Amino acid sequence: MTVAIKADARSIRRIAISHRLSRWDVRLSPYLYISPFFVLFGLVGLFPLLYTAWVSVHDWNLIGGQGDFVGVDNYVTVLSQPYFWTSLRNTFSIFLLSSVPQVLLAIGIAAFLDYNLRAKTLWRMGVLLPYVVAPVAVALIFSNMFGDRFGLINEILGGLGIDPIRWHVDIIPSHLAIATMVNFRWTGYNALIFLAAMQAVPRDYYEAAIIDGANRLRTFWSITIPLLRPVIIFVIITSTIGGLQIFDEPRMFDTAGQGGANRQWQTLTLYIYELGWGQRNFGRASAVAWLLFLIILVIAVLNFVITRRIAGSTERRIRTKGTR
Repeated sequence: MTVAIKADARSIRRIAISHRLSRWDVRLSPYLYISPFFVLFGLVGLFPLLYTAWVSVHDWNLIGGQGDFVGVDNYVTVLSQPYFWTSLRNTFSIFLLSSVPQVLLAIGIAAFLDYNLRAKTLWRMGVLLPYVVAPVAVALIFSNMFGDRFGLINEILGGLGIDPIRWHVDIIPSHLAIATMVNFRWTGYNALIFLAAMQAVPRDYYEAAIIDGANRLRTFWSITIPLLRPVIIFVIITSTIGGLQIFDEPRMFDTAGQGGANRQWQTLTLYIYELGWGQRNFGRASAVAWLLFLIILVIAVLNFVITRRIAGSTERRIRTKGTR
């Protein structure tokens, strides 16, 4: 009798322990599944960011290493340099010339690929090919196309009787050339993102709109665009982050890699590279990096707020029309 009671007690204890472990599994397993991302982000993302902030408040040299604590002196010095403001102007100019047409072209290409085409897979793979090409190869090809003397573009313009454009001398032409490289690489990638979102839209909406007499342009503007709101916000934010961090294309646009003789197309990332590896002043380079991080953060938040308001007003108009 006593043995049976003890056996029952042990079985009850095992059931209680297994029940407790199962509860812990339900509570802790989701955090364990997502923990690798946060561990990796902490090692390669958060720690370098915080360490850069520490370097930016010190007189840090590439050879000598950490020096004296200087506080905000590196920030004050950088903000007083004309090259910083020139790089900031170039960064925003190239960003606007690349990101705005890129998003619009990506939506148009995605809408074209969303129709029933022959060899759809081939077309979709084709728009992704520029993204697969190495950025250095793209920059070398396009820098030769936009050559001042023997470039393909100026050869065509000369045949049309138009004076050649000084792509590597003037400010706006150099920005257009670099923005063309960026658009060539990223438009197809963003188009596939928009295409995936368009294919998730229920086809019943389009059929109902066509029955009501709406044409393709009307259905695209009144149904597709409002339902793409989350994806448009995502692409705009990622394009903002990538556009303000552009480095490969302006770095390879000429042989010197400094952004032009007068820094016509030097971006903030090129300026960071020059301060860190050219002047070997990691303190000032880190200060510019943190200023760039704050600029990207502010612009991303503004983009998010503006796009949500525009999309929200559009959605309210659609609901108002639907209730009438």
